[in-house]
Amino acid sequence: MAVKKHSAKAGAKAGVKKNSAKAKSGAAKHAAKAKARPTAAAAKPIEEKRAPKGTPVYDESKIKTLSSLEHIRLRTGMYIGRLGDGSNPDDGIYVLLKEVIDNGVDEFIMGNGKLIDVSIKDIGKPGAATVKVRDFGRGIPLGKLVECVSVINTGAKYNDDVFQFSVGLNGVGTKAVNALSVHFRVVAVRNGEFAEAIFERGKLKSNRKGKLKEKIKDGTLVEFTPDPEIFKDYVFNAEFIEKRMQNYAYLNASLTLAFNGKKFVSTRGLYDLLREETGDDCLYPLGYYKGEHSPNGQLEIAFTHTNNYGEEYFSFVNGQFTSDGGTHLSAFKEGFLKGIQTYFKKDYRSEDVREGTTAAVAIKLKSPVFESQTKNKLGNSDIRAWVVQEVRNAVEDWLHKNAEASRKLEQKIIANESLRTELNAVKKEAREAAKKIALKIPKLKDCKYHLEDGKDGEESTIFITEGDSAAGSIVSSRDVMTQAIFALRGKVENVYGKKRAAIYKNEELFNMMMALGIEQDVEGLRYNRIVIATDADFDGFHIRNLLLTFFLSYFEELVTAGHVFILETPLFRVRTKKETRYCYNEKERDEAAAALGSQSEITRFKGLGEISPKEFGQFIGEDMRLVPVSVNTLKQVPQVLTFYMGKNTPERRDYIMKNLIEDAG
Repeated sequence: MAVKKHSAKAGAKAGVKKNSAKAKSGAAKHAAKAKARPTAAAAKPIEEKRAPKGTPVYDESKIKTLSSLEHIRLRTGMYIGRLGDGSNPDDGIYVLLKEVIDNGVDEFIMGNGKLIDVSIKDIGKPGAATVKVRDFGRGIPLGKLVECVSVINTGAKYNDDVFQFSVGLNGVGTKAVNALSVHFRVVAVRNGEFAEAIFERGKLKSNRKGKLKEKIKDGTLVEFTPDPEIFKDYVFNAEFIEKRMQNYAYLNASLTLAFNGKKFVSTRGLYDLLREETGDDCLYPLGYYKGEHSPNGQLEIAFTHTNNYGEEYFSFVNGQFTSDGGTHLSAFKEGFLKGIQTYFKKDYRSEDVREGTTAAVAIKLKSPVFESQTKNKLGNSDIRAWVVQEVRNAVEDWLHKNAEASRKLEQKIIANESLRTELNAVKKEAREAAKKIALKIPKLKDCKYHLEDGKDGEESTIFITEGDSAAGSIVSSRDVMTQAIFALRGKVENVYGKKRAAIYKNEELFNMMMALGIEQDVEGLRYNRIVIATDADFDGFHIRNLLLTFFLSYFEELVTAGHVFILETPLFRVRTKKETRYCYNEKERDEAAAALGSQSEITRFKGLGEISPKEFGQFIGEDMRLVPVSVNTLKQVPQVLTFYMGKNTPERRDYIMKNLIEDAG
């Protein structure tokens, strides 16, 4: 290679000399011609430099003005976030559904309609499901029906007299659903009359108005089929939708939501939500407070402590789940601490009060300011003082009225102080040991951008791999800007039932925690996605379970906030001389073998290390298959961990024997 580089440089120099000689010769000829020309010729304007051949011309003709419809379809992510295929609860098809349901919820908030009926036809059919949402509110004004669902910045939600606490204040939601649907139908019913409009990919196909022959309750029906050109092979997950329906019910006490015939309703709001999430794992009865409507808005909170490590929060703004929190959540934490400090008349440390906290916070505002169109984080700074004060007063008042709960809370705080003191001693020893190892974290191949780097860090990913061989394939094919690798030596320690100090006594777990940046708080997380990349065999599955036990035991928030994933890699390669197909299961393998014929060669990958870097690159690129790790309810976590990772029990032995017999049969 060195010889070739040298030859290339020599050739380049030779080329420069030749070009230089040509330039001199050309200059001499040009000078001779110039002398022969009349003097007037010298006054001709100098010719403009032309762009190199192949360079696109940049002029007025290249300036485009897109219609709102075109912009939504071209820049879909600006309006609904990620597209996805329905395998993640944040995928675009669920955002479309949410935008329509939100309108019905807004009607309920304003005292109109106590039922929202949702149905999805062909829910399991890829790329073909049709959604229907019927609310029983006031119905969209018939004369403005078409404009309300197709013209951006058109709607009544800018008028405080009509909508006071609305999620959709930007006039985009339903219009985006319309633009991104291959079929969109809306019907409004008001006082015995109706209006109907049908669209295709945002373009109006037909509309009509008339009087109803039969009496039908006022309200709005929206029917849409997501566009398969935008959402490739999407499939709605009923479990995700049911979870969303349940949250709507918790946030809007007495509102009934029906999904494919199943009803969801709550009478006590956030109290019911927290009760469902925690079960019997509470150290004291749930604390609950719901404020009155005020010029600032309305606040509702529920809280308790559990024996789990870390903190868990469910935060909402005007019915929207804010997965990234925001000013309302940070203000709640501050007010919660101050209320407890005031009641006990002690300057307890924040980490001692908050360790083990599980809480839900819901706020209703007239003018919420979100940090993105998908509304995952609230940005209103003006609400801080109000929320802090109201939470402080509510917590202090509740503690005065619940003496036994106050006593148990104080015991928890004192226990947390003791654990922190013990942990600090272990931390000191671990840090001293870490200094002796190296300045860099062993087994970490870092990337350039991290979660703290804003938009550049949104794609930041760390792969936790099983051994150096698997890591080698990823290292050679990764994107060094956004993809990092942490290689395990093998099976990590089973930390089920152990104190947090166990992390500091285990070099590998300690290094992994430091690599993730979560020692002090999960808010220090350095990567947006933590991807567990282990072999698809028994050892790989065991390591996967050990890692999930680690995260769920000490850093549960990482899982509930949607940061932890499982990497799916192909099990088989089926190829001929002309074509290669990678298959993720036996069914795909058989289909590929049938399609490519009897001459095809089938390879079974036993581990990630067997896949060459050249092949591996396509499996961690744009089409990377990730399975999100999610938790249905927090109360299930201790039960699952006890069953699978706890001491051997008769129940687990029976389960293993039963499944072994079934597999053998």
